Order: sequence, then structure tokens, then C-alpha cells
Amino acid sequence: MTTTILFLGGGLVAILLIVGLVVEIRGKQSLLDERIEHYAEEEFVSQEEETDEQPSKMTEWLDRRLQGSKWGDKVATKLAQANLKLRPAEYLALMVILAFGAGFVAWFFGQKSPVSAGIGVIIGLMIPSIYVKRQRGARLKAFSDQLPDMLNLVVNGLRAGYSTIQALEAVSQELPPPISEEFHRVVQEMQLGLPMEAALENLHRRIPSDDLDLINTAINVQREVGGNLAEILDTISYTIRERIRIKGEIKVLVSQVMYSGRFLSALPFILAAILWFINQEYMMQFFEPRNLICGLIMLGIAGVLVGIGYFIMTRIADIEV
Repeated sequence: MTTTILFLGGGLVAILLIVGLVVEIRGKQSLLDERIEHYAEEEFVSQEEETDEQPSKMTEWLDRRLQGSKWGDKVATKLAQANLKLRPAEYLALMVILAFGAGFVAWFFGQKSPVSAGIGVIIGLMIPSIYVKRQRGARLKAFSDQLPDMLNLVVNGLRAGYSTIQALEAVSQELPPPISEEFHRVVQEMQLGLPMEAALENLHRRIPSDDLDLINTAINVQREVGGNLAEILDTISYTIRERIRIKGEIKVLVSQVMYSGRFLSALPFILAAILWFINQEYMMQFFEPRNLICGLIMLGIAGVLVGIGYFIMTRIADIEV
């Protein structure tokens, strides 16, 4: 029975993998991006081309199921922050593909044990989340590092007589991604009639940054009560530059602690997985009837100690600026 289920799962993985590759190659944009580009840049496509770019019926059905759910909204936000052109339904399909694929490989090389298949499924489910988290973190960091240059460009534009919208449009045209992409979308939203406050709030939702929140607050307050926006943004630019410099120095000092904590915390689980695939009889000593209670207690204590050690090392390296 287990063999039949795993072979059926392998076939399903192959089918979903083909579908996922086709979807990834097509590189579809979200419906909101298509509408914004259509009206803001006046790019009209033929009815035949629009039909070719429509998502599959399965993707639409899954999107309708996930739309409005907490998990779907959370995944959509993370994918947008990582700048990955995937729908939540496609992300879910990718997780299923990797889970079945990794589970089948682990089952095949792990002496066809259901436990080995479970280990592979867990690893397969973690891979997309880890990748999205890394892409999201790298993009948010790149955006934060570009904020001082963005502020300098806006300040120079305001002093040269530009309006706020014109200064933001210059940012979208002059600076490299990812900050140019995000402000290009802000300008497009304002051109479609969205108030600047709402467009900046949408930007902060996509880029959760304290520095960006400070900039948005300064712009909104200046629009309501007046004042010299160029001077305010110039002061904020100096503050952000100093914060980035201090954060860089702190990162250099605590990087060894952070990586040591991550490596030492992951090492027991990696070694346990390797020993399971190399010598299952040795690892099964924990689960034999005569050793079951003692084995579970040992594994539980080990997991708790690893968690406590990782938490302590993380808190030591977590310095607020």
C-alpha cells in the first residue's frame, strides 16, 4: 500500500512539475500590475495576447479558495516583498511538488521507510519558505540601503523646483532596482487617481521599513501643515545614513555569534538525519519498546536545550539601533 501511494505521488509530482515549469517560464504578472501598466503606460495588447496570458483554470480555482484567507494574504504579501511573480496558488503547488518529490527521494534512499519519507516531505515543504525568506530579506536590505540616495535625489529635485510627485518620478527613473521599481508603482498608482497617502501606505505595506515609515510620515505631515520638505528629508537622510553605518558595524561584530548560533542549532538535526539514512538500526535504538520512554525523554530534552541555546544567542546578537 505504501509503495503504491508513493508511486502515485511520484506521478503527481511529475505532472505538477511540468505545470510549474510552464507557469514559471511564462512569467505572468499579477492582475493589478497588468492593469496599472495598461493604463499608466498606454500599452494595449490584442485580445488574442490577453487570452494567452490568462492563468489556468486550476490556478484561478485555487486563487479563489485562497483569496481572503489569512494564509493566502500572508503568502501574497511575502511573494510581493520578495518580488517573485508567483500567485499564492502557484506557490502552494510548488510546495506540494517539492514535498512529494523530496519525500519520494528520501523514501527511496532511506530503505523505503515511512519515517524517511516524512523527513523528505518536511524538507521539501521548508525549501520554498527558506528561499522566499532569503529573497525577501535581500530585497528589503537593498531597498533600505538605497533610501539615503533616494532622499538626496528627492531633496535636490525639490530644491530645483520639482513637485513631490515629480521628485518621486525622478527616483523611479534614475535609481536602480529595487527602489526604482517600488516608486515607479507609487507614481503609477497616483497617476490612476490614488491619493499620495494611500500610495505611500501601500509602499510601506510592501516594504516594511521603519525608515520608510519615517519618510512617509514626514511627507504626509508636510502636505497637511506645510513646511520645508527638502530640509526635513535632508535631516532624515543624515539620520538614516548614520543608522545604516552603525548597523553595519554591529553586524560585523555580532555576525560570528549569529552564524555560530544557527550552525550549532542546525547541526544536531542535520547529523540525526544523516545517521538515519546511513544507519537506521543505530537511530532506532531510541524507539525500541524497552528504550522508548527514555529515548523520547532524551530527544525532547535535546530539542529544548537546542532551542534555548539558539534563543539566547539570538537575543545576544539582537541589538536595536
